[in-house]
Amino acid sequence: MAEIVLFHHVQGLTPGVAAFAETLRRAGHVVHVPDLLEGQQFASIDEGVAHVREIGFETIVARGRAAVADLNQALVYIGMSLGVLPAQALAQTRPGARGAVLLHGCVRVEEFGPTWPDSVPVEIHGMDADPSFVGEGDIDAAIALVSQAKDGELYLYPGNGHLFTDVSLPDYDASAAASLTARVLAFVEPL
Repeated sequence: MAEIVLFHHVQGLTPGVAAFAETLRRAGHVVHVPDLLEGQQFASIDEGVAHVREIGFETIVARGRAAVADLNQALVYIGMSLGVLPAQALAQTRPGARGAVLLHGCVRVEEFGPTWPDSVPVEIHGMDADPSFVGEGDIDAAIALVSQAKDGELYLYPGNGHLFTDVSLPDYDASAAASLTARVLAFVEPL
């Protein structure tokens, strides 16, 4: 059983994020799902991004750090798109991280430190034609991170959806989400 912190995407703590967390819980894991947007949900990615630009991306990372301040250090961090920012920052900089799963996004390792810690296994998942993941450089950051990590994997799924794991959103892809979920459960099981 792992203790997991799941950071949601830019549209907020949607029913689809809650459903993903519940899947992890049903597998026996303890899952914390902090609300980085303080109760706000957005109808589109563009609306969510506009809000985050207004409050600042550094605010999202700070809220992520605050959400885990009183938790055990032996955590697995999972981030969905925007949630990758605090997940990756904490996995790289907070002692005791057991692992990281970055869904729909990745940032350059150098954003949070000089290297990826050898003791932290990582999985990165995205769609091979997602304009955000592929077109905005996340895939390049993911390839670089995985090549640097002692234990890292990059999984690409066919399609162009961004938030394809969120059952409550139009980009949901049942087949890709099922494959991803199976891989994530296998990854966190021994942690």
